[in-house]
Amino acid sequence: MILIFIPMKGLSLLVGFIFCWSVESAGQNNSLGRENTFMFYNTENFFDCKNDSLTNDDEFTPEGDRRWNSGRMHAKAERLAKVILAAGKWNPPVFVGLCEIENRTVLELLTNLAPLNKFHYKIIHQDSPDERGIDVAFIYRPELFQPFDYQAIPVSDKSDKSFKTRDILLVSGVLNGCDTLHIFVNHWPSRYGGMMETVRYRKLAAETLKTAIQVLKIKSPHSKIICTGDFNDNPDDISLSEVLGAKGNDHPAIGDEMINLSSEWLSKPVKTLKNQYTWEVFDQWIVSSSFLQSNTCFIFDKAEIFDADFLLEPDLKFGGVKPRRTYVGYKYQEGFTDHLPILLRVEFLNH
Repeated sequence: MILIFIPMKGLSLLVGFIFCWSVESAGQNNSLGRENTFMFYNTENFFDCKNDSLTNDDEFTPEGDRRWNSGRMHAKAERLAKVILAAGKWNPPVFVGLCEIENRTVLELLTNLAPLNKFHYKIIHQDSPDERGIDVAFIYRPELFQPFDYQAIPVSDKSDKSFKTRDILLVSGVLNGCDTLHIFVNHWPSRYGGMMETVRYRKLAAETLKTAIQVLKIKSPHSKIICTGDFNDNPDDISLSEVLGAKGNDHPAIGDEMINLSSEWLSKPVKTLKNQYTWEVFDQWIVSSSFLQSNTCFIFDKAEIFDADFLLEPDLKFGGVKPRRTYVGYKYQEGFTDHLPILLRVEFLNH
């Protein structure tokens, strides 16, 4: 991968040209018979700038430590919209799972921005009990995906009633008018406080997700299931490999197991999140093996990390490159987030 670093003003002009051209092209093409994209993106602290007395969001207010204001909020929304459009190339994603969004207000800001608003994205969101007030969410193009059900699944700890974290969002719908998908959007408990000290919380989330998957499979054994999100663990960590039981994508499927399409990313030089010297694969795609089987609706192509050059910057402290963030410490910069987006590419079939 060759990295070209462009000054932000030049980048804005270049990106603006690409997006205008992409939107024009998208309007002239049909989504059938060509590549379509599913996307997940950790937006890193996409807050509004109002103080919510019920959550710990004080630092993301005009008076808070980060001096978060309406201008910065709108600028972040514009950058996130550009990433979503760029990820889909000439055809913006069918759906986007999102995490670290505060509320519906910021989702409406994002989806109403030009030129993203040309695609009429709809929103599915429900407030979760997270102490900081950050949630998961789902936006989708209604002409390509038609939800018929959704639910927010709580992750709770029977031994600790004070434990609060993000719900798991399950969205069930019809893809391109011809097949049903069940999509779980996750943001599992973080490693803040130590990896080993917090591992049991991610095991709880894994158990919650596994139970929800089993319920679906009891109703329909060959359900096409997609699990995506920021799991705050790597594919080979216990929560995913043992508790959830997600196998590597080089594993021959036995029955209808869950396959982790992101396991091969562990060998990549640039992964989805960087912690000092170390890259991690916290953002993942995990699918039921029936999702990968031949059908008349779509053909699975590949899972990938969207590591476009404009999302990265030189890492002067630890070497190599790193995601270009909105803040470095408390210093504001015109970046994106601390995670790289992840994509699932499929080809729609005529039917």
